[in-house]
Amino acid sequence: MPVDFSYLCRITANLSGIPARVYKGEELLSFHSPVTLIRDPMLLCREQLWSAQEHVGYCLTEHFYYYGILRSGEIRFIVGPTRQLPASEQELRELAFRMGLNKEEAEEFGRSMKAIVNMPVESLLLMLCSINYIVNGEKLELKDLTIATDEQDALRTIRASQIMQKDGPQQPPTTPHNSYSQEQAILRIVRKGDTAALHTWMERAPAVRGGILAPEHLRQMKNLFIVTATLCSRAAIRGGLDVDDAFSLSDFYIQSCERLDTAEKITNLQYHMVLEFTERVERLHLGEHPGKLAAAVANYVQRHLSENISTEALAQSLYMGRSYLSTKFHNETGIKLNDFILQQKTEEAKRLLRYTDRSAAAIGDYLAFSSPAHFSRVFKKYVGLTPNEYREKHV
Repeated sequence: MPVDFSYLCRITANLSGIPARVYKGEELLSFHSPVTLIRDPMLLCREQLWSAQEHVGYCLTEHFYYYGILRSGEIRFIVGPTRQLPASEQELRELAFRMGLNKEEAEEFGRSMKAIVNMPVESLLLMLCSINYIVNGEKLELKDLTIATDEQDALRTIRASQIMQKDGPQQPPTTPHNSYSQEQAILRIVRKGDTAALHTWMERAPAVRGGILAPEHLRQMKNLFIVTATLCSRAAIRGGLDVDDAFSLSDFYIQSCERLDTAEKITNLQYHMVLEFTERVERLHLGEHPGKLAAAVANYVQRHLSENISTEALAQSLYMGRSYLSTKFHNETGIKLNDFILQQKTEEAKRLLRYTDRSAAAIGDYLAFSSPAHFSRVFKKYVGLTPNEYREKHV
């Protein structure tokens, strides 16, 4: 009996409260959503989803949404996006910006995304396992998708062999570890938010000789990546990064690493991970010895870059009076609070001009400037160039 994928799509979306869609090759056969989406955010990670080879799997996006995917021949059954925790207003505006939505569309899109049911990734995968049994006649459990037993069995075998040989002939000495000194160098850079030092270190860094964490090269690299992500998140927290932000960033990179299949991709991802942790801490630092107030203000501004940030709202979030906050911040950092807010918006604008194809007007609108002329005026004040001149020079 042929499977009615359109029926499964509709039932799954209605039951879960999460959008579902069915593709045959590149053709969209069915789409059903409990909310009206002005544009499907799945299109941002389509390439990643299409690369999945297993019958059941998932992908995690940079905004911490995930999509479950089930494959059956030419059919791709995709459920998502959903998250374990609700998205912040800033995250929703970033996602809308990535999708090319204007301000009005972004507000409508944000309301729709908030209405999608939040679901743990484990529950999403179990739901797809049920559908997989109907479609592919294959019984899968959650452990089949999240726990790799082959590597663990291989580790046990090697460990048993080492124990048996313990009293045998002495083995030649292994190459001494040099990872600790390199690790400390990187963590100091992350904690200080020193991106210039990171670039210099990467140019001169020696080969790192760490301990053996797995019997297979790719698994070894992934395990080292996990260790690096954990240590970088702790170093960034010590540097002032918000705890939740640090842990979320670490989780995102670890899960992204697990889906990679070559050493080159893992190495590239690890570099960008360390760089992002360092850049985030760098944005928090004002002067050589930033105080707690400066870090708190910087964290707030980073979380509200796409809003019209008022000193009144910022002061309320820190349980201070507006005048007291402005005076204390200026005394501590030597920078006027309003100048700091506009400088941070300008830094984000520079990044978007370099790495996205959105127009200067769209970037200014996303960063809550009142008009393109206002954005251009502020940008030129802090950069010395107009947004378009900056893009022409740096792209």
